[in-house]
Order: sequence, then C-alpha cells, then structure tokens
Amino acid sequence: MSSHTRPPQPGIRLRVDLGGDLRPHRSAKIEAHLRVDVAADGAPTDLPAVQLAVIIAVDVAEHNRAAVRHALPSALRALPDRISFAVLGSGPEPVRCYPRGDGEWAVADREERRRAAFVAGSLPLHREGPRPAGYAAWVAGARALLAGRPVSVRHLVLITDGSSAAGDTRLEEELDACAGQFTCDVFAVGADWAPDPLLTLAERLHGTAEFVDDGLGHAITAAIHRLRRVHTSHLPIEVTVRPSVRQVSLSEKAPRPHRLGGLLQPGRPHRWSFPTYQWEQGGRDYLLTLVADSDADPLETELQFAMVSIGDVHAPVTARWHLPGQSPPHDPAGADSVRGLNATARMRSALRQGLVALQEHQRDTAEDRLGQAARLAARFGTDWVLDEIRTVADIEDAAAGRVRLRAVDAGTLGPLILRAGSRPGGPLADAVGARPGPRCGDCGTPAGSEARYCIACGERLL
Repeated sequence: MSSHTRPPQPGIRLRVDLGGDLRPHRSAKIEAHLRVDVAADGAPTDLPAVQLAVIIAVDVAEHNRAAVRHALPSALRALPDRISFAVLGSGPEPVRCYPRGDGEWAVADREERRRAAFVAGSLPLHREGPRPAGYAAWVAGARALLAGRPVSVRHLVLITDGSSAAGDTRLEEELDACAGQFTCDVFAVGADWAPDPLLTLAERLHGTAEFVDDGLGHAITAAIHRLRRVHTSHLPIEVTVRPSVRQVSLSEKAPRPHRLGGLLQPGRPHRWSFPTYQWEQGGRDYLLTLVADSDADPLETELQFAMVSIGDVHAPVTARWHLPGQSPPHDPAGADSVRGLNATARMRSALRQGLVALQEHQRDTAEDRLGQAARLAARFGTDWVLDEIRTVADIEDAAAGRVRLRAVDAGTLGPLILRAGSRPGGPLADAVGARPGPRCGDCGTPAGSEARYCIACGERLL
C-alpha cells in the first residue's frame, strides 16, 4: 500500500451557468449547467489495489466460448497485487467459478493469479436448455457478493453475448436496489445482444457499455486500471432549493451520460442529494433542472433558487422573474453554456435514434435523425459523431444536415448504437465557446474585459 495519505476530499472547483432569463409561471423551468473540476491536490495517482473489489461475470453461451477463452485468463494474469476479485460463470444461474471452496473472495498475488487463470479454462457457461436468468440475476448476485467487501471501490465487469436477456422483467427493480452499492462496466461480445438493456446497466450503475470484437482481455485490464485512478469513490452533489421549487433533477452529460437519482434528506424537505461515483482528476458537466412556482415571488428582483454544494464548495443558482410582455435586457452569461449542453444531448439522441430507425428499416426517419446529428456535430466540431454517421451514410452537407443512406446490414448496427449511448463526450464547456464577457448587473449592458464602470448607467461593475 502507498505510504501517502489520501486526503478525504479532492480539490473541487464548481461553476454554475444559468440557462436563461425567466418568465413568471406556475411551473417555470430553470436550467443550469454545473461544471465540476476535480484535482487530486498532491494525492498519489493510483488508489491502492487493496481498496478495490472487482467481480468479473461471464454471461456467455457455450457456443461463444471462443470469445473469452484467451481473454479471461489474460485479464486475470494482469490483476494488480492485493486487489480483491471473484469470477462468475453461468449455468444458467450465476455461479462462482473462482475462488474455489468456501471463500467468496480471492486476493491477487502471483499464485492466486496463476490458479485463477487456470480455472478460467473450465469456466461454466450455459448450454441449450432452461432460459438463463437474465441481467437482473447478474446484478443481484454482484450486489449480494459485494455487500460483504467493505472497500472504497466496488465494481462489476459484465461480459455478455445477450443470450440471457430475453424475458428479463426485473432489471429496473434490481437496479433500484443496487443504486450506490457498486458500479459496472459492460462488454458485449458476439452479435446477438440488444443495446438498450446494456445502456441501461451502464447509465444506472455509472459505468460504460462497449462492444468488444477483439482485445477483450485488454479491455478488462484497462477498466480495472481506470478504477485505480479513482480518487473519490462517492461524492454527493447536494441541491438545497427555495420553497417555491417543486421539482429537482440532475443528469450527468459528460464525460458520459448518466441518470442520477435524487434522494430527499430526512427532516430537510428542500435538500436533495444526488450520489455520484468514481471521481478521477478532470471535469464533469451536469444539467440541473428546477421547476418553480412564481406566484409568491417578486418580479425583477434577483432571487436565489438553489444552492449547489459538493463537499465544502458551494455555488448559488440565481435568477429573476421578468415582467410579462417585456423582453429581458439580456441573456445571462451562462445561457450559451446551457444551450450547448442541451444541443449536445440532442446530438447524441438524434444519432442513436437514427441508428435504431435504420436497424428497424425506417429509412426516412433514420435519414432525418442522422441529418440532425450531423448538423449539430458540425456546429460543435464533434468529429466522432460524423465518423459514426459515415459508417452508414454519405454526408453531403453536414452543416445543412443532409445525409444519404447506404445499404447496411442491420445486424451490424448494435455496436454503433451502443457507442452512441455510452461513448465519452468532449468537454462541453469548451465546445460551446468562450464564456461571454462581463455585463452590468443592473442594466445588463455588455462591458469590455477591462471596464470598471457601466457605460450606460454608470454603476460599478462587479
């Protein structure tokens, strides 16, 4: 274990950009872009492996054994010393393959790695017969096993060919029970899996979903090494709202889209906590949405609608209700940031919808949605989206959203759909351009970067 002491909280910078000036309404929507930057502040780069517990679960049918025959032993031989690990196979229910005997967990060293790699050669996989248990059984088994391992980072690596997914009706219920217990990366192999449940697993359990045609062993090893870069395993974002705010939601937009579940704090009806996981050094972008009732609020007065807190760092969400029938003097400084955040989410959604429509032979819908994605990708300079579109269509004019579909085998679209829903995005704050210059807080007149007083009303600029 490292001799360094890891600080209880990383260095955090928080910025809040409001989405636009507001019109009074009983159910007005307020959107804010939260940009969170985390620095380790001198802590060791890698988390000690003794603080990690990883389950490698292989949900693969016998006829696809070749997909894991060499990759799994290779990944087990690459485990870092002192990491806790277990390997699950299926037959058809999840069954522990390693460690053998009564122990639920193995702790990696040279001998344990050698034994695990050897045993993996006889990994039980399900054959023809009763329908396998489905993804809910895999995450339930992981939850039960990880509950007895109180370490900083607990993680499931699920390798699947989709053969256990049919008829799985308990997944959402089980994911609710797993919230906050562990995280999950999904690796899809073969060609018969459906993207939607895999994307749901990755989104709800704060991981990634990835198609691996080759190099599965390297992908597993890279996922475990990424876990070691986690500086803080659990970091809640708390939002305290004014009484007029009736609804609160928060979603992570970058680096990967994740659905966050909010929890009301006991005895504090206006404070919400949104758990987040696996914080490395770097930035994340969130969209905070509030629904507020303006009936009891004054107009044209700066109001604080919420306070966002991450550890000891706080930032207010402030705005004002404008008089009906009058144009607000200006958009707030962060309006472009929020518009960019929403546009980037629409780009991802349009790309995925277009690919799904193409898979379902709805060519007109596919062309329309992929055209929307191309137009937004051209606006934001998102080359990976344009590259994905080019695999199924010719882009005649990206800026105008004109694409022409090519003949594509529908069976090859699953990996593209998976990437559209789980691939990391770029730093959104950079994609939407530089932050606008200062404006007068009283009248909203733009000011130069070196100005000290407003040229319109004479008030001092803050």
